[in-house]
Amino acid sequence: MRNLLAAVFVTLMPLAALAAPPQTAVLDVQNMTCGLCPVTVKKSLEKVAGVSQAQIDFAKKTATVTFDADKTTAAALVKATTDAGFPSAVRK
Repeated sequence: MRNLLAAVFVTLMPLAALAAPPQTAVLDVQNMTCGLCPVTVKKSLEKVAGVSQAQIDFAKKTATVTFDADKTTAAALVKATTDAGFPSAVRK
């Protein structure tokens, strides 16, 4: 059994090496005016496949999102917040 687990691990290890490192994007988010707005923005981002973390800063009107670039794009993150009523743009 131990040999089987070792073989599976060795077989799958190269696949992990091919995975893209997580990327982070900072979005400038519009229309956040109340305490519930950041919750809605966070939930909209977390629904995007590939998003591992979303931190919303109400005071700065930003969302910092960590995501897998193999599964999503910054444009998809912008679309998610915009569709939720909070237009955003990727900070350069």
